[in-house]
Amino acid sequence: MDKIILENMRFYGYHGVLAEENRLGQSFAVTLVIGTDIKTAARNDDLTKAINYAECYAAVKSIMEGNPVKLLETLAETIASKILSFGALTVRVSVKKLHPPISGQLDFAAVEIERSLL
Repeated sequence: MDKIILENMRFYGYHGVLAEENRLGQSFAVTLVIGTDIKTAARNDDLTKAINYAECYAAVKSIMEGNPVKLLETLAETIASKILSFGALTVRVSVKKLHPPISGQLDFAAVEIERSLL
């Protein structure tokens, strides 16, 4: 299966369980791996026959900078559903909270899911 990859898209949002997260906000990174068949689009050099990654980015931005939710899982499911609605056959979504409110040292906290129409 062919793939379109959008790696480490950065957003600022107000998602989280803690009141401080909802009030102050924080940085997130999202990666998409979109499974599709690019043969027709490539053969015809026609964007209308492809999944437009600019539209995918805009959709993720709208979700990540939109209404706050508590869980990374909710963000990942919402993003996956939207990308599948664009005609993707599969999608892998990783949502990273870059500075989680955890007492300790770590690079990020993340949720990764894979969803499919197959």
